[in-house]
Amino acid sequence: MRRLSAIAPPKGKLGVLTVGMGAVATTFMAGVDLVRRKKAKPVGSLTQLGTIRLGKRTDGRSPSIQDFVPLEKLENIVFGGWDIFPDTAYEAAKNAAVLGPEHLAEVKKFLSKIRPMKAAFDQNYVKKLSGTHVKKGRTKYDLALQIRDDIQKFQKKNRVSRTVVIWCGSTEIFLKPHAVYATPETFVAAMKGNHAAIAPSMLYAWAAITSGVPFANGAPNLTVDVPALTGLARQHGVPICGKDFKTGQTLMKTILAPGFKARLLGMNGWFSTNILGNRDGEVLDDPESFKTKEESKLGVLEYILQPKLYPDLYGKIHHKVRINYYPPRGDNKEGWDNIDIFGWLGYPMQIKVDFLCRDSILAAPIVLDLVLFLDLAKRAGMRGIQEWLSFYFKKNTLRWMMGEGLITHLGQEYYD
Repeated sequence: MRRLSAIAPPKGKLGVLTVGMGAVATTFMAGVDLVRRKKAKPVGSLTQLGTIRLGKRTDGRSPSIQDFVPLEKLENIVFGGWDIFPDTAYEAAKNAAVLGPEHLAEVKKFLSKIRPMKAAFDQNYVKKLSGTHVKKGRTKYDLALQIRDDIQKFQKKNRVSRTVVIWCGSTEIFLKPHAVYATPETFVAAMKGNHAAIAPSMLYAWAAITSGVPFANGAPNLTVDVPALTGLARQHGVPICGKDFKTGQTLMKTILAPGFKARLLGMNGWFSTNILGNRDGEVLDDPESFKTKEESKLGVLEYILQPKLYPDLYGKIHHKVRINYYPPRGDNKEGWDNIDIFGWLGYPMQIKVDFLCRDSILAAPIVLDLVLFLDLAKRAGMRGIQEWLSFYFKKNTLRWMMGEGLITHLGQEYYD
């Protein structure tokens, strides 16, 4: 594995462009403004509150992550983005009803200045939404070029030296791998031909990557998970990441499932159902968008539990997922899980979870961390898929970046 050359310092300002300026994006923007004005704490953010152990436990070296690696300061972040509605970030935040009156009042002046650019939108990919603030173009390629032009204009207007684009939009319909995704050339041809396999999220990813801008995907859409775009990211020296923020029920699965796996407890089934009433819930009320979310949720357990390696424990799991749109719940999602596990000699046990969560409150710090880590990765010369940003952030990558010894957890160094 190649060693990094020196990491470029974070000079100038960092532009953050969110695709979608709804509940998640405005909660993220408002939170950053409140934190940098010392009006709130960045709870849930690894970059802001996390520490990292260096060397032996007995060395007592555990600096904060933001002191250890050269992350951009919150004070130097500038926001922008796209949305299918023309509302300012403040109007969108007020409509989303995630933040309370006190916080909304604090950020009103700041958020009111942030207006979205017109979005590249096609209702065929998000059936439950219709917007008025949308781009027009003869082909999808034309729309992608408009997005790329938006990025350049934003950078020039705000005098930012670096930029990150992050998808905070809705879940698109389920798309399967297609031949048009094979190479950058076939991908461009498909955009020019308005091929149905090219979803709006892919236009943003292509525009960002070909602009040399890191891209993160906060939805379970296919988006950058295609050879054409992962190849382009490597060609342009651009780091990419993301496959849903995993803030609610999937968060519980990524917390609990590794524990079952570590203890080699078997599983017969996992039934999940949840209700939510925000725009995300409305979008997922469409079966095709729900299919995309369902595949992501189902895939999490398969990835973690590895049923092919452990057929006796996880080979016959009955995994069911249900999502119900229930407007009175708003952004406060509620998820119920029934987990049927078995232990020694096959004796059955059950675990039941009722998680009353706030979707955008859990997503906002992840958005911040992905933005800051992608900017760091770009300045460190890293490119392509950033596996260290998956599931849980891998701190050994930060040790490696800074030339510190990796921690193996062998423990022999304390006794030899």
